Amino acid sequence: MFFGESRHNMDDKGRLILPAKFREDLGAGFVMTKGLDNCIFIFPSEEWKVMENKLKSLPMTNKEARAFVRYFFAGASYGSFDKQGRIKIPQNLIDYADLEKESIIIGVGTRLEIWAEGKWEDYTHDDSLSYNQIAETMSELGI
Repeated sequence: MFFGESRHNMDDKGRLILPAKFREDLGAGFVMTKGLDNCIFIFPSEEWKVMENKLKSLPMTNKEARAFVRYFFAGASYGSFDKQGRIKIPQNLIDYADLEKESIIIGVGTRLEIWAEGKWEDYTHDDSLSYNQIAETMSELGI
């Protein structure tokens, strides 16, 4: 399970070091794709298969389902670590997430998210996303 927050700099070649605690849980291979809220999702191979099966089960007759599946799969790319524990982020994902140098890597249970530092700061300081309000909504969902 992934949790926690880490700050790392991406180099000019689009490489980013992931903390050792995240590398261990990701294993040898993983999948990166466009996430929600303009971040990058990184799934361990096993979790990607779970997500892939859920997406494949969506009805092709539903326009929104087709759009989401296209969006999710078209942005996907396999990843692995180099000898220094870095990942190479594809340019399409760098552009999508507006990544520059400073990046925030967060653990979100079954996946990692990579955020541009400024976008993460904006997201966490968004007044419409108060922790108390979110907790109330989660209570309504049974959490």
